[in-house]
Amino acid sequence: MAAVPPAQQPSLPQGVFLMPTSSNGRRRGSADSRPNIRKVQGHVPACLVNASVTHCNNDEIYAFGGFDQDTDEVYNHVLRLDLKTFRWELVDNYGDIPGVRMGHTSSLYQGDKLIIFGGENEHGQYLSDVVIFDIPTSTWTQPEIRGPIPRGRARHAAVIHEDKLFISGGITADSSAILDDMSYLDLKTWTWSWSWKFTARFDHLAWVWGGRLWIFGGIDPDMERTTHIWWLDIQAIPALEAPTIQGTMDPPTKLGRVTHGPEDALYSNTAQQLPSRSGSYAANSASVQVRNAGRRKSFAPGPISCLQFKSGTNVPSLSSGTHFQAFASGVLLDLVAPSETTRVYDCNLSSLELDSLRWQRLADGPEIFRTGYRWHYSTINANGTKAWLLGCSLDASSNPGNNDENHMNEVLCIDLERYGLLGNEMSALSPDPRRAMASARTHLGPLSSLGTDLSSAFDQPPEAGSGADFTITANADGFVYADNTTEDGSFALSTPTFLSANATTSAAIHVHRLILQLRWPHFKRLYSAQMAEYHNNRMHIPEPYTVVRAFLYYLYTDSIAGHPEYCADIIDIAGMLVMANLYDMPRLRLLCVNRLGRELDVENAAIIWDRAGRTNEEWLMRRAAQFCLNHWGRVVRTDGFKSLSRQSLIDLCEVVDMEGRIIAGPELELVGTLGTGDGLSTGRELKPAQLTLSGVALDGEEVEPDEMDGLEDI
Repeated sequence: MAAVPPAQQPSLPQGVFLMPTSSNGRRRGSADSRPNIRKVQGHVPACLVNASVTHCNNDEIYAFGGFDQDTDEVYNHVLRLDLKTFRWELVDNYGDIPGVRMGHTSSLYQGDKLIIFGGENEHGQYLSDVVIFDIPTSTWTQPEIRGPIPRGRARHAAVIHEDKLFISGGITADSSAILDDMSYLDLKTWTWSWSWKFTARFDHLAWVWGGRLWIFGGIDPDMERTTHIWWLDIQAIPALEAPTIQGTMDPPTKLGRVTHGPEDALYSNTAQQLPSRSGSYAANSASVQVRNAGRRKSFAPGPISCLQFKSGTNVPSLSSGTHFQAFASGVLLDLVAPSETTRVYDCNLSSLELDSLRWQRLADGPEIFRTGYRWHYSTINANGTKAWLLGCSLDASSNPGNNDENHMNEVLCIDLERYGLLGNEMSALSPDPRRAMASARTHLGPLSSLGTDLSSAFDQPPEAGSGADFTITANADGFVYADNTTEDGSFALSTPTFLSANATTSAAIHVHRLILQLRWPHFKRLYSAQMAEYHNNRMHIPEPYTVVRAFLYYLYTDSIAGHPEYCADIIDIAGMLVMANLYDMPRLRLLCVNRLGRELDVENAAIIWDRAGRTNEEWLMRRAAQFCLNHWGRVVRTDGFKSLSRQSLIDLCEVVDMEGRIIAGPELELVGTLGTGDGLSTGRELKPAQLTLSGVALDGEEVEPDEMDGLEDI
């Protein structure tokens, strides 16, 4: 990196070391940045209906059960997809193999077990048994179950939290009634709790966050897809005690029977021995079906809340496309995949922030999907950082002799961190929703106990008893970047130009060498080399003072939450993104990208776009650019837009398509209503992106031909 010209350097105290500054280098992204699609080999399964597809921690996906539409068979075989070799294998499994089923749930437990509950067998009977598949040994076991066994069901939701398997809703017998209950199975004692009244749903998603059980989506009793989100405070549920009424599953020699305590008549329960299904995959253990038609459900022990999303720019429409929903990184994800009636440009990836209940658009369909594919199943890893879609190619010539559309022979891997998601481990630091209002008032954010202790010693002089033994200074006046563009139009590394030749350094920031060595790899390398700062215990970083102070605060607390003094300004977070890129600190980079994406607004959009370009954050850059285009009239009047360098202003303006133009006044109203204007009546709703991106994506990538359908008249 070029050195700062002496005439432009600020006056530094003698012996102070000058750290390198961040550059203006903007690298161009690849021509096609969409996730890769991998073709799989081996024992490729048919596109089974209502099978369970679960990702396990050993880079493998397990599929179990399901209904084959071509053969009308219901299966109980286990298939494994190795994500390293991309091969399907039929797994030889042993032990108490469960009966055939579909519409069941499969939940990963302790990293190496799959807990299967419920489902529907080939006779249309709804099951309520619990079976465990041990992944390392491929062995099935059936635990001894106690407590009031819930009704048999299929297409319900299940989630494991703190050694408890929560189940909610589903469909059952009695004219395919939709269940409205919830209960949980204690996985340490294998005891069912009582059933509580919740809400009637099936084909929905359930998860636990912030001490609450949440459900979203699915089909309601009116047989309509719903945008309601419900949550129940499960911390109010009393501790599970051994109930007086127990139901236990007999050992394998007497499979399929349920015995009850002396008061079982209160529940009108009946158990049936279900016939095994003959075929290649023998069901050597019958399943248990329990009908509890006479059971009365008590009201839930905690408060229940509900919210419906009527409409909005980023609220996903459940009426079209194939929706895959998952809980990851502390947010609800909704991925709309292409279908027969939904094209790629109508798809998107959205997230719902549970603390604010605000939807955000993370990516549009063309950033994720290619045309010519259908996706049938999705699964997400335990870390919440990657999602896999299983599907098929619609091009029959790609696999002669095999009907691709009916097999899962394609895999699409989506890196969720690329879209600003932190992962489950990092997002666990997010505030509890019940403390969200308090956090908003204090701006302290979530800190660990150690982080709180260290923050009290941050930037305190030694005489205050802090033990600080190192000082860092920054630019008091800040700086701007000089334009440095090569002949081909790309950016080269540039040097900072200070706002004043007599710019002064900031006040000293008091820190501790030990913390800097442990938390800042770049500092550790410089200090180990015994450079100038080793002898003088002083350093100058030519970045704005507020950015440097926020950066050092992160080293102490491992947090960039909105502290009222250090990390309150989102512009400082954008500066920290540049520093994270310069010093190769991936965790800080991800934290910055996540917060910048969440807090994008008119005042900071231009700055975020510029800093994302400097650090090659393609997703954040595209998102900020689209935001600028959608709010162009207001963005160009902000101080952030006016502070950009000349070259950055030109680049941002060139994001607009070559055929784009400003529409205002009566013409804007005409376009908005799609009335009878000349050449403007297309017979369909005009999306904002179509006004500015007619045929060209934000990164210059051409939109595929079928994605242009309906745009030629605009």
